[in-house]
Amino acid sequence: MATDVVMPQMGESIFEGTITKWFKKAGDPVAKDEPLFEISTDKVDAEIPSPVAGILREIRVAAGETVQVNAVVAVVAEAGEGPGLGTEGLGTERLGTELLGTHSAPEVSANLARVQLQGSPAVGEGGVEVVMPQMGESIFEGTITKWLKKAGDTVAKDEPLFEISTDKVDAEIPAPVAGVLSEIKVREGETVQVNVVVAIIGGVLGGTGQSVDAGVPVEEAAAAPAPDAPAEAEALIDGNRRLRSSPLVRRIAREQSLDLTRIVGTGSAGRITKEDVLQQLSKHGPGSTTKAAVSPAPKTPTTAQTAAPQAPLPEGAVPMTKMRAIIAQRMLESKQISPHAHTVYKVDMTRIVRLREREKGAYEKRNRVKLTYMPFIAAAVVQTLRKFPIVNASLANGAIHYHPHIHLGIAVALEWGLLVPVIRQAEERSFLSLAQSIADLADRARNKKLMPDEISGSTFTLTNAGVFGGEYGTPIINQPESAILAIGGLKKEPVVLTDKEGNDTIGIRSMQYFCLGFDHRIIDGADAGKFMRELQNTLEGWNREVC
Repeated sequence: MATDVVMPQMGESIFEGTITKWFKKAGDPVAKDEPLFEISTDKVDAEIPSPVAGILREIRVAAGETVQVNAVVAVVAEAGEGPGLGTEGLGTERLGTELLGTHSAPEVSANLARVQLQGSPAVGEGGVEVVMPQMGESIFEGTITKWLKKAGDTVAKDEPLFEISTDKVDAEIPAPVAGVLSEIKVREGETVQVNVVVAIIGGVLGGTGQSVDAGVPVEEAAAAPAPDAPAEAEALIDGNRRLRSSPLVRRIAREQSLDLTRIVGTGSAGRITKEDVLQQLSKHGPGSTTKAAVSPAPKTPTTAQTAAPQAPLPEGAVPMTKMRAIIAQRMLESKQISPHAHTVYKVDMTRIVRLREREKGAYEKRNRVKLTYMPFIAAAVVQTLRKFPIVNASLANGAIHYHPHIHLGIAVALEWGLLVPVIRQAEERSFLSLAQSIADLADRARNKKLMPDEISGSTFTLTNAGVFGGEYGTPIINQPESAILAIGGLKKEPVVLTDKEGNDTIGIRSMQYFCLGFDHRIIDGADAGKFMRELQNTLEGWNREVC
């Protein structure tokens, strides 16, 4: 009996994955739980084991391709059945992994199409129906935000066909088969239920009576004309702009030496699609957008040369995307659920600053981790939470739940957003263990190597509101927590110092604001003040070893 191997769901908010490597090839024997392939998602990279023992009869998704969760990626047969390979399993894994590194730029589109078109499903006389996919168990409808093809266009299998927005995710939806897009049934901006037919590939071209195939020759699909690439001046974007792209797009860019910051995305909200990258490759070749390829500016530019062109200001009402609307709803819900209150304290960090400056070199050499300010603050917060457990508690079903452990969330800013990895049972960790955990989680967050359970379940969160130089922030509580601490910018200031005899002097001290946002239903202002005063005393009178 054959067993389908599917793309696993690696977390509640993960809806697609990219196969980065196959450890077996078609025809190889495989043991149960033996690593079969490697995947990359927006939050985690992982090796996926075989669900059963047998023979890898068929590989349906080549390395480098991105598919939806629960899509069948391979078939494992019992040992006695034999491989039974068809065209779907012959050579796609090798071709997929070697494709971009061995072909010139003009061949990339054709070669990708050749991989994608293998194993297209059978097509009936009426064409293949394309439906609104279900992007998660709790998702029941989706809005089509953009069609990437128009009726009559040729489309390759797995080529992005349209973009959707749901309550939890924005995504590009690929074509299930190769052929001609004969009919679009749902227009841009319309919202329909899951599994509603939104388009037809093949069958009869809408309004013409002309029959078209759902499976076109590879050469024809690869040779479909593409719109002109944007001018190079238009491709230069502000370095602060958020880049949106899939793991596959980033992999192609990495292997072809492309700088994604210099490619204008045509997807939803400026998302860089695979088509954008392939168009760049087909017209300009590998390495055509690397920063080194851009001519440097003159060392002594004139006033006219230094005056950057002013982009026109946006005007008019622009509807929010569904994702932005849900974020707005969640923020509003948190404010409605928890009556927020904030208290701000200024802390003299001079003692810690001097200790860090004195010890950081030897500390890094000894422990192979940088000595930053965050482990000092984290250790002080954990120590203070143990004395004030109400700040680590949650309110649920009319009762206050005191958590037996402190699961400390550390907000990590990323190019594409924000993650809050969690240090579990932080109260049991030494200073060094906290420093190592903070560095490790931050590094893996930036490299998308966190497991789903490492970014959930926090009981108290730290967020660095001063990372851009701000004095402090007033954060919104991350439900169902009851408090969150915002860390302000560290700055030197003149401060009035009073000695034991009551004499005043002015000294330069390293000062930092801390703002506690708390749920006033269960945390009184007095408790919040006591918590912050204890935290202030702990930081200002730091007396712990850091080794």
